[in-house]
Amino acid sequence: MRVAISVREGAISSSTLPKRLRSGSWKNATCTAFREVGRVIRTVQLLRYLSDAPLRRRVTAATNKVEAFNGFSQWLGFGNRGVLAGNDPVEQEKAMKFNALLTNAVIFHNALDIAEIVRQLPEEGWTIEPEELAHISP
Repeated sequence: MRVAISVREGAISSSTLPKRLRSGSWKNATCTAFREVGRVIRTVQLLRYLSDAPLRRRVTAATNKVEAFNGFSQWLGFGNRGVLAGNDPVEQEKAMKFNALLTNAVIFHNALDIAEIVRQLPEEGWTIEPEELAHISP
């Protein structure tokens, strides 16, 4: 609170504050205060997560999607089974970026195909409920 008031009143500039925090001195009262505020925020979030079942389901669903993406990306990797053999960091980064680009391109293509099918099904007499579409939504 004092930091916000100090910045608002001009006692310290907003650009000076990060410099002081970067100094890394845990003896600095400002650093200590921000560390403690961070701990409080983390504890509140953890308690909210533990007590809120729908939040846990959403977090689990998001985590599963990320893991599925990573698994698909690894499956899609080719050449030496996706193992980066060279030690050149530039080449390693290029290979990883290319794999991410290829993964996203395949996912995008699949999304276009699914969207086309979803457009065609009602024309063929099928009814599609929004709940059904939720299962195929990325």
